[in-house]
Amino acid sequence: MTQEPQKDSQATRRGMLAGVGLVGLAGAITACSSSASSSSSAAAAGGGAATAAAPTTAAPTTAGTGAASGGGSGSGSSASSALTTTSKIPVGGGMIFTAAKVVVTQPTSGEFKAFSAVCTHMGCIVNQISGGDIICPCHGSHYSVKTGDVVSGPAPRPLPAEKIKVTGDNIFLE
Repeated sequence: MTQEPQKDSQATRRGMLAGVGLVGLAGAITACSSSASSSSSAAAAGGGAATAAAPTTAAPTTAGTGAASGGGSGSGSSASSALTTTSKIPVGGGMIFTAAKVVVTQPTSGEFKAFSAVCTHMGCIVNQISGGDIICPCHGSHYSVKTGDVVSGPAPRPLPAEKIKVTGDNIFLE
């Protein structure tokens, strides 16, 4: 007598593991890919100009970490077109603006710098600032919040400097 395969509607262990593996693979591919397609579609939807938005993550910690998904460009004088305010950038740390692909840091009190948020190794967007380092999630490159220089690789070059303008309490990306 042969046994018929069981045709239950319940998920099998093999099926669940395969599904979890596919989700993990999709996440890894998304993290390592360039976000050029998402920024171009956002620019098309917004008429070609990004608008400033408030940070969407928790306030920076004492270690100086922080990230934001908002961003903007221009050197207008209104606070609504500002990238952020000076009070939101922790001393010895910084904030990442993924939409604008820029990192704004405050190495010492009152000194503000900006660098590209695009890792020079494989083009991933950096996602963390901790212990005075800007960190890329893809392969672990660390950059200095003071200079953008590579602290530890595999990144081959420093993060390029970006031009910002501090007017009053507002920081503008130029």
